[in-house]
Amino acid sequence: MRISGWKSLGISAGALVGLAVFLSASAAPPKVYVEQATAAASSELSLVVDPDQSKVHWTVDSTLHAVHGTFALKGGTLHFDLDTGKAAGEIIVLATSGDSGNSSRDEKMHKVVLESAKYPDTLFRPTQVEGKVSASGSSDVKLHGVFVLHGSEHELIVPVHAEMSNGTWKGETKFEVPYIRWGLKDPSNWLLKVKPAVQVDLDLAGTWKTGE
Repeated sequence: MRISGWKSLGISAGALVGLAVFLSASAAPPKVYVEQATAAASSELSLVVDPDQSKVHWTVDSTLHAVHGTFALKGGTLHFDLDTGKAAGEIIVLATSGDSGNSSRDEKMHKVVLESAKYPDTLFRPTQVEGKVSASGSSDVKLHGVFVLHGSEHELIVPVHAEMSNGTWKGETKFEVPYIRWGLKDPSNWLLKVKPAVQVDLDLAGTWKTGE
């Protein structure tokens, strides 16, 4: 009887040890998964565009003089993977907000060239960052993406300078839009010849965070 009791105790102890090993092995993977997920999330940077602090300035030359104007931003959010450089999101510009300070010229721009009543939004969708985006301080990179104008998509690469600090950011870029080559109507007439490309200066600002 005594031997039988020791055997029973040994069997019970063995069962407890086996159960502990099983539970320990089962609990390990979720812990590793959570740590990996947290590390992956921390490599992502999200920038929210504040329309009130952002502006699009444009200039187009002609045989008489250079024409300057602005567009307002509707908003946007940009996402960057700091490890791979992959980018997503979009910046939305209100094509209907185009203003050069001359009502007759602006009417022609909206009705004939932009057809903004039909195409009210102009978009830029980033796909890839060339260079290192820093979560603090300044960064100078090239942003690859798709520019949607007048309902058509065009590949575009733009140089970007960004400043990041304390949850806020500012960015600026300059690039040309060859609007005639991209299918928009030429506003030139027998007296005034307008150049076929517009110089765009984009000033952006907003807030940023990591992990989303």
